[in-house]
Amino acid sequence: MNFALILLVLTIVTGFVYLCDIMYFKNKRGAAAPGFIIEQSRAFFPVFFTVLLLRSFLIEPFRIPSGSLEPTLRVGDFVAVNKFAYGLRLPVSEQLILANGLPKLGDIAVFRWPPNPKFDYIKRVIGLPGSVVEYHNKVLTIDGVVANQKFISYTTDESSGQVVAEYEETLGNIRHRIYIRPDVPAHDFKITVPPHQYFMLGDNRDDSADSRFWGFVDFQYLRGKAFLVWMSFDSKTYSIRWSRIGKMVN
Repeated sequence: MNFALILLVLTIVTGFVYLCDIMYFKNKRGAAAPGFIIEQSRAFFPVFFTVLLLRSFLIEPFRIPSGSLEPTLRVGDFVAVNKFAYGLRLPVSEQLILANGLPKLGDIAVFRWPPNPKFDYIKRVIGLPGSVVEYHNKVLTIDGVVANQKFISYTTDESSGQVVAEYEETLGNIRHRIYIRPDVPAHDFKITVPPHQYFMLGDNRDDSADSRFWGFVDFQYLRGKAFLVWMSFDSKTYSIRWSRIGKMVN
């Protein structure tokens, strides 16, 4: 279901009815009460229009469906996505109309999944256009700079139940946590990111379907940058994770 398209259609229809009422029907009916359709359009058009503007140009909610970004983001987290971070785009078509910024190393970005753009994915930006990304013994090297890892502890991956080693990884100026499974062998690679493309990885390195499997992400597929957890729901215990609400995403 294309929610953006449905929202756009509802906004146009209710706005058209509202405009017709102002320009024609209101004078014709005089003091009589407006009909049901006109009354509902007048009530809902401002709501649809406001949501369309906010969702298309400023902030869009996104639910975390898998554990590929654990421990940074957990299944059931709802994050706010800054739609203006990578440029202003039209609703539905997502045509870029105002260039505003480019992804930075370490950003957590929402994007259209290249194999099927109907689906949205969320991963961490690891490789920028022109960057050389190397992964050896589960340690990243980007343009010759090693992403240092500091061991924290052994813990359990909440989504899979597997024992994982938790590390603090440094990507440029960003420090964040990652999971690595000791029982999964390393799959080394070295790639150069093409122009206008980005290389994405999950923080749950051995339990993430990312650019290692389906390739690069074109700039046109980027939808925004995640920056805040505004709600978190644990589907196993049917409870709200209050401690995660308001957590900044980095």
